[in-house]
Amino acid sequence: MADDGMVLNFQLGAEPLKRQVKFTGGRWRDRKRAEKSARGGGQGPTDDVEIPERAPKRQRVDDDAGSSRPFKSRSFGARPGGARPGEEQKQGGGGHAGKGDRQVISSLFSHNPAQKTVFEEEQEEWKAPEATNAPLSDVASFGTLSLASRLVDELSKMELQRPTAIQSKVVPHLLEGSGDAFVQAQTGSGKTFAYLLPILHRVLQLSKQGDGKQIHRDSGVFAIIVAPTRELARQTHTVLEALIRPFPWLVSTAITGGESKKAEKARIRKGVNFLVATPGRLADHIDNTKALTLSTVRWLILDEGDRLMDLGFEDDLKTAINALKRVQVEKETPNGASLEALPERRVTVLCSATMKMNVQKLGEMSLADATFLAAEKDDEQIDNHGTHKAPAQLHQSHIIVPAKLRLVTLISYLRSVFSRRGRTMKAIIFMACADSVDFHYELLKIPQKTNKDDTSRTKAAEAKTSKKPQQLEDSDEEAEQAEKIQDPAKPDLPESVKRDQELLSKTVAKASYVTTPASPQVILHRMHGSLSQSTRTATIKSFSACKEPSVLITTDVSSRGLDIPSVDLVIEYDPAFSFADHIHRVGRTARAGRPGDAVIFLQPGTEEGYIDLLKTSGAITNQPFETVLEKGNLAKINYPVQTSAAPPGVATDHKPPDKLQLHLEQRILNDPKQLDLARNGFKSHIRAYATHTKEERQFFDITELHLGHTAKSFGLREPPSGIGAGLDKKAKRNHKGGKDAKGGNSSKGGASKGEFDENTGMDEKASHDLFKKKSRMLMSAGASEFNIG
Repeated sequence: MADDGMVLNFQLGAEPLKRQVKFTGGRWRDRKRAEKSARGGGQGPTDDVEIPERAPKRQRVDDDAGSSRPFKSRSFGARPGGARPGEEQKQGGGGHAGKGDRQVISSLFSHNPAQKTVFEEEQEEWKAPEATNAPLSDVASFGTLSLASRLVDELSKMELQRPTAIQSKVVPHLLEGSGDAFVQAQTGSGKTFAYLLPILHRVLQLSKQGDGKQIHRDSGVFAIIVAPTRELARQTHTVLEALIRPFPWLVSTAITGGESKKAEKARIRKGVNFLVATPGRLADHIDNTKALTLSTVRWLILDEGDRLMDLGFEDDLKTAINALKRVQVEKETPNGASLEALPERRVTVLCSATMKMNVQKLGEMSLADATFLAAEKDDEQIDNHGTHKAPAQLHQSHIIVPAKLRLVTLISYLRSVFSRRGRTMKAIIFMACADSVDFHYELLKIPQKTNKDDTSRTKAAEAKTSKKPQQLEDSDEEAEQAEKIQDPAKPDLPESVKRDQELLSKTVAKASYVTTPASPQVILHRMHGSLSQSTRTATIKSFSACKEPSVLITTDVSSRGLDIPSVDLVIEYDPAFSFADHIHRVGRTARAGRPGDAVIFLQPGTEEGYIDLLKTSGAITNQPFETVLEKGNLAKINYPVQTSAAPPGVATDHKPPDKLQLHLEQRILNDPKQLDLARNGFKSHIRAYATHTKEERQFFDITELHLGHTAKSFGLREPPSGIGAGLDKKAKRNHKGGKDAKGGNSSKGGASKGEFDENTGMDEKASHDLFKKKSRMLMSAGASEFNIG
């Protein structure tokens, strides 16, 4: 056979097959280079390839380091051009279990979306206009409305001297006539008194009749007031109790659930004149409580009609309305007292701040020849959608902040608020879901003492038993004062106080991070629909009575009807699910003519379009998040837990927001309970984001929400699993079938296809495709996936 000149050269190494090596950490390009080298495509050994560490972030050196430059210009701020390459840095400590001490942590100020809306740098100082829900200045007193003098005296004791505009319209109508009414009033304008005062006045007229028959608790139910939530029902009952205090023969009660029906039936059987109820409980008692007779009922008040329909109480309301229609109106009480002073027919009053379709449907069910009542000032306070505007004296503002900076911006804003001297501040923070409330409450409160601390305290207490009583009292006085809020009830306290303290131990605590020299102690409260009714009632009572600067972190369960004294600030950390809910949220402040502030957190991008809708409710100003961070970090932060990011007494090179964020991340990752709360809060937040109303979903587009950046706002360094479960493998298969990472067209964010995103663990295009699929899944899931209330 002829030689064809072909030479075959085979060379076998020590091992027939190379061991597969998986490289993690570092830059995407470094990992690719290491893999290529391991396959033999590059120089150097094939094993033990070490990925070079990413270069640390360059420190900016200013020539005028010693000059008094503004804090903002040398510390932090968003770059309009987007991210600067290579601005991620490695931080030590606090890493996730199983991933080693080294972990890639992205900076707060890199890879953030640019803000699209341009605002004037110098805005005019906001000046409060004339209040639109204040008492009328041209009316001398409530006496001019022909109310009973004893009612007027009782109002004076409550520091209510003059009626508001809506009260001056509703009270005369219900005093003189017997026709139905639709009342549309601005939030905080006093519509509860508007319907309670004329009802009480006409019932009191029965006691002046000359027939010798006395009105008392078993004379029958004269009025039924229906409220959408337990909190609003109980608040209405509290106001009613205050008004009838001088008239002991009149009795009111609230049936709202949260206690046994047996106790409620016992009160009804004993006799009541005014019944405040939630729809479901009222329908239940109408069907099952024989002692509840409706023949003497002259008024049916449907308060917050839009919310009654939104919460799905239509069937319960039908039950109550139809039951009242079937019963013939009696002209005498069971003991023979005449009811001629009351309306001849049953009067229905529907109160609502909006004129939505479901409210009109409720009106068709309940009203007959109703009179529309609204304050003259309110004519200009209603937008094109039939929704009331916010009170004119309410100062509204918005903060456009990237998702990664939301948490540190919230803490900084609270710190700037509580740095004001000479005033007690009450603030309410609204969040989208109960899990998010629980996470932020546990994070911002001072951590409870560990078992080790409790054991040491017990041993110390045993050692003190030999001391004299006076010495014991002196040594323990300061400790008892400091632990007054979180400690269990003392054994010498009354049972009711001990019970309330036990309930409040889970929802009231001293705050950390947000305290300042001007407010060294801030009291933190939390409330949502998953808490028991007794706990919710005790929490609201504690927040209302608190004399220290205080914060209530809550869901929309607190957005309707609650009149909490001296609320100065409302923070919408998560925007409301509908614009009408936004109006009710901000209506918790600036009530009855008092001033107030409201701020809403928005993200750059589509959410900026929501500002135009906010402007329809009143003037709104912009607060740059850089300014908020600057003001909130002027004073030293007291860290309740020591981490490597915040060692005791040691200065670090981190900028204040980065240091705070790193500390929070390390604290969360090192605490299994806090980590679980963060993950649950993140998942519920994502699901809640998908439930905005159809009309407003253009502003809150879940496909534009960055999972990794949002996770960072919960102190997480990567999104937890469970959002769109089962889609990861499919996304990876689709990614393998796509274009190679080399080359490719530039993506939307300016990075090339295949550029590695450390927040999602895959290249940018695959991450975006995966998130679109997840969002469609969340859209179909709806609100049943999480607990809003």
